[in-house]
Amino acid sequence: MAGRHLPRLAATEPNWSRSEPVPPVQQERQRSWNTAAVRPQEQFSYYREAICQAFMNLTPEPARGIGFAADVQNIVVGDGAINRVTFPEHVVRRSRADIAASGQRCFYLNLKLAGRCTILQDDCEVSLSAGQVGIFDSDRTFVLQHDRGPSLGVISFRVPADGLFDRLPTMPDIAPTRLSDDPCVGALIVETARSLNANALRLVPDDAAALFEVLLDLVALSVSRRSRREARATASFADATTLALRRAIHARLREPRLTVATIASAVGISERYVHKLLARAGTSFSELVMARRLDGIARDLRDPACAGRDIGSIAFDWGFSDLSHFSRRFKQRFGLRPRDWRAETAPHSD
Repeated sequence: MAGRHLPRLAATEPNWSRSEPVPPVQQERQRSWNTAAVRPQEQFSYYREAICQAFMNLTPEPARGIGFAADVQNIVVGDGAINRVTFPEHVVRRSRADIAASGQRCFYLNLKLAGRCTILQDDCEVSLSAGQVGIFDSDRTFVLQHDRGPSLGVISFRVPADGLFDRLPTMPDIAPTRLSDDPCVGALIVETARSLNANALRLVPDDAAALFEVLLDLVALSVSRRSRREARATASFADATTLALRRAIHARLREPRLTVATIASAVGISERYVHKLLARAGTSFSELVMARRLDGIARDLRDPACAGRDIGSIAFDWGFSDLSHFSRRFKQRFGLRPRDWRAETAPHSD
C-alpha cells in the first residue's frame, strides 16, 4: 500500500513475553508502531499504514467511532518475520488489487493470543481462539474477522511460500487450516511458535533463524499429513459425487435445454465442481450429454417397439432440436447414418 512513511517508535515488548531484557543490539531487528503516538481521529489510518508495512497490502475496514488503540511490532527472523499485533475488534480484507500490488507470496501462521479470529478464504472458514494456531495463503483473497474482546492480540509469522513448499513432497493447495488441531504435532507447533516469539530478540540472528526453520519443519509435517488424508477423502468423495452426477444427467437426458446449472443444482454442488469432476473422468458436460443421448437414440432405432416411430421424432424425444446436427453427430459416433443404422436390424422379407 502506498502511503506516508510512518515514524518508527522505540522497540517495546508490551506483554509479549516475560523474561530478561532484550539486548540493545538485537532491537535493531525490530520495528514498532503504536497509535498512541497520533491523534485519535488519525489512529485507524495510522494502523492501516502500519500493518501494510509490517505484513503486506491489506484493506482493514474502519472501526466505529474515533480512536483505535493498536500496537504493531515487526521482527525479522531468517527469511520470514514475526508480527505482533494488538487491536480492537475490526475486519481486515485482502482484495485482488491488494494481491496484485504485493510482492512475494507467503503464508501467514497465526497464533491467537486474545479474542477470536475467523479466517474466510475460498469456501473455507476457520476460527481461531486464544492458544490456537492457523495458516492461510497471502496469494488468495481472504477476510479476517477479529472479535470477542475490546483488546485482541495475535502473533503472526510470515512464512515464505518457497520455504514451505521446499519441505513438501508435492505442492498442495493449502486451504486455511487450524494446525493446532493436529493430534501428532499440533501442540509442538503451538509451543515452538510461543518459544520463537518469546526469544526472537534474545537469540542471535542465526539461532532465531534456526528455531524458525524448526517451526517450518513442523508446519510442513502437519500440512503433508493433512494433504494425504484429504487426498484419500477427496478421492472417495469425488467418486461418489461423480456417480451421483452421472445419474442426474441420465435422468434428465431428454430435457432439450439441459444445462450444467440444472445438474449442479440437482446434485448440490457448484457448476465449477461439475466441470472439475467430469474433467477428472476425462470428459466434459457437453461430450457426456451428447454421447449418452446418441446411445439412447441408437438403442431406440434398433428396438422393435420403436420401429413405427419416425427417426426425427426419436431424436427430438432425446433432446435434439436440429436434425442435421443430430445426423452428423450420429454418424461420427457410429459410422452410419441413423436410417442405415436402423436398417441393419430391420426384418427382411423373403
